[in-house]
Amino acid sequence: MTMSQEKKRDGNKKVGRRDEASAAYNPETVEKGKQMKEDIDKLLDEIDSVLEENAEEFVKNYVQKGGE
Repeated sequence: MTMSQEKKRDGNKKVGRRDEASAAYNPETVEKGKQMKEDIDKLLDEIDSVLEENAEEFVKNYVQKGGE
């Protein structure tokens, strides 16, 4: 095996690995993730309700006009 092949092989071993400290359970991070998910869900619900109320108008405004 050449030196460059050996470096590539060694480099590939490190890709995607985590040390134990970063892989440990972190309640603060989990809580932030849950809060972000709730915020995103609320935003998507709001978008859905607006689209439901204004669906016909939305479609009319979205129709392309010749060549656009």
